[in-house]
Amino acid sequence: MLAQLAIRDIVLIDKLELNFREGLSVLTGETGAGKSILLDAFSLALGGRGDGRLVRHGEAQGGVTAVFDVPLDHPARAIAAESEIDTEGDLILRRTQMADGRTRAFVNDQPVGVQVLRAIGAALVEIHGQHDDRALADPASHRAILDAFGGLQAPLAKVAAASKAVRAARTALGEHRARVEAARREADFLRHAVEELGELAPLPGEEASLAERRTVMQQSEKIARELNEALEAVGGPHSGVPHLSAALRKLERRAAQLPALVEPCVGALDAALVALDEARAVLDAALAEAEFDPRELERVEERLFALRAASRKYDVPADALAALAERYAADVAAIDAGEAELAALEGRLSEAEAAYARAAATLSAGRRRAAKALDAAVQAELPPLKLERARFLTEIATDPDARDAAGSDRVEFWAQTNPGTKPGPMMRVASGGELSRFMLALKVVLADKGSAPTLIFDEIDTGVGGAVADAIGVRLARLAGGVQVVAVTHAPQVAARAGTHFLIAKAPVKGAGRVATRVATLPVEARREEIARMLAGATVTDEARAAAARLLQGAEA
Repeated sequence: MLAQLAIRDIVLIDKLELNFREGLSVLTGETGAGKSILLDAFSLALGGRGDGRLVRHGEAQGGVTAVFDVPLDHPARAIAAESEIDTEGDLILRRTQMADGRTRAFVNDQPVGVQVLRAIGAALVEIHGQHDDRALADPASHRAILDAFGGLQAPLAKVAAASKAVRAARTALGEHRARVEAARREADFLRHAVEELGELAPLPGEEASLAERRTVMQQSEKIARELNEALEAVGGPHSGVPHLSAALRKLERRAAQLPALVEPCVGALDAALVALDEARAVLDAALAEAEFDPRELERVEERLFALRAASRKYDVPADALAALAERYAADVAAIDAGEAELAALEGRLSEAEAAYARAAATLSAGRRRAAKALDAAVQAELPPLKLERARFLTEIATDPDARDAAGSDRVEFWAQTNPGTKPGPMMRVASGGELSRFMLALKVVLADKGSAPTLIFDEIDTGVGGAVADAIGVRLARLAGGVQVVAVTHAPQVAARAGTHFLIAKAPVKGAGRVATRVATLPVEARREEIARMLAGATVTDEARAAAARLLQGAEA
């Protein structure tokens, strides 16, 4: 609830502090005393539009501070917490208005944007009057009001979850479809590439191996000729091996005659023959390796040409062709799988939309039941408010194509103000006074259905009196049993039912040559005098005082 309101240097208010209590509080006073100024200042603290003209003449700035005592689980605290505001203790909303039009906003002494202040303020306070029926002006709020009245949170949550599932399924399908479409555009190329590379069957390192083999074969003919010449010199008919062998045998036969001289020569010749024999073996092996089939060279060159042509075509090194072939094959498989997955995702979206339609239909049926109950409950409140000839109707239009997280229904409060007239949206067909009373009837019916903890009613009794004003007072008092109600009123019947009575008046500021708005909390006797003034006008008579006393006694009964 609103615990305290402090205003500094706003229009006629130089300094003002009001302490509020639970239940019904009323503000009364002569026309022009400053009731509208006080409400404008309060709206400023709740995030309303700033205006440099609100600052008291001669001052650089003015300010308004509103202190609220609300439960720890109240939505206003959650909004503040989202903006990383410390929410321990009271919620303190403060707004500073500069004379040049600039404003600054604070919540619990932390600077915030006006949007945050407005969101928190809307969760804490509703201001209603003949020209400020925000709860009735926006049809979007009518749906929420009906849902709160009907206790439809569970089916509403199912619709919200189904809507989220539809959005997720639609997003997944859209993203996958885009991928599949892109893949389809490349599919022909990919399939051709996979077929071509599959036939080529490239291997890692194959190009280098083939190039080396080709080089060997291209040089083999020249090398083989020289190897043969070397082999002929070492082991051919014209080589010196037979002569060396014969010389060795002769020396071996003479070794016994002069060993010291002959044996070193025998050893040297024997080593030379061994070395020549090894050289012949190596040359034989080299000649065998140098031998090649010309057709093999042709095959190697054709393979090498095919690999290098593919390398140029696909713009990758030849050694990367094998990996590219694998990747393209995987892409083709993904396209094929993607087509199947696309069908599966389309099925999931259809299932999600069907689930949403079922949940929305259940919610819509619940709303229609709740609408009948709401219409009957509000209708029962209208006769005492001098709206006995009027009808309240909750109009529900269902559009299956208009889907959101709250269903497919458009809910709007309608009214028929007189028999025989055409019903229509309440904001269009009801006058200011009628609209205020319709709103009061709604608020009484919805008192325990998620209302803001503080309701402000600005002169909703204008233009009525007697029994109607008393009916308004009764309903405001009843409403105040569940939420805090503050009413600005000219009706003594309403004022008599208040738990707290504030009197607003203008008074001269001593030595300043100006007036300022003052607010006083009235004790019992002063309340009787103020209500008598409201009854009698300028001259308060004993009869008016007696009537005021009866009103106060009747309100206590």
